[in-house]
Amino acid sequence: MSIPPNQGHHVKRIVLPSGKTIDVVYFSDAVSEIASPRPAGLPQPSGPERDGDPDLHICRECASELVYPTSWEESRARQWRVTLRCPDCEWTLDAVFGQDIVDRFDEVLDLGTEALMNDLRQLTCANMAEEIDRFVSALDAGAIMPMDF
Repeated sequence: MSIPPNQGHHVKRIVLPSGKTIDVVYFSDAVSEIASPRPAGLPQPSGPERDGDPDLHICRECASELVYPTSWEESRARQWRVTLRCPDCEWTLDAVFGQDIVDRFDEVLDLGTEALMNDLRQLTCANMAEEIDRFVSALDAGAIMPMDF
């Protein structure tokens, strides 16, 4: 559910693994809609980039696409302080990024979460099917008795 951007805010609905749904409301004003320049002191990325902005999910040391945030907090309007970590080479970075870059990173993280949840569902189904087959085999062999329950 999204509210048109001309009303000054938009809503992002997030479904948690428990099944609960939360709505995150993002507010903006006319000043913050202007593209903000690269924050002072932000290291120049050495890894892959898109349109001159860093792809936060890609490690600047080893080019792994598994970089994830260990923390993030709003720094200023449409600016976020994010601490990143690469699980492959242990590279870390603490820096401030603009809203557009963080939004793109959030989308990549959402896609990764979705892929992990799909893999978990498939693994759960495969494990359950194997367990059912073992149970049926035990029933057929007479290895399960009423006193087992």
